[in-house]
Amino acid sequence: MQINTLEIVIVIVLALALVIWLVIRNRKDEDAFKKDELEDSEFLEPQDPDKE
Repeated sequence: MQINTLEIVIVIVLALALVIWLVIRNRKDEDAFKKDELEDSEFLEPQDPDKE
């Protein structure tokens, strides 16, 4: 059984591309979650304008 180095390189590049894509997507989702969490906190802890 002979392993072609070109095939190995292609698989490694595709795996790296998948990992990079997942990391970027996760960061976007995390930022959206934090933004949504901040907006939800306004509903959970209403601020009284007279106290300021």
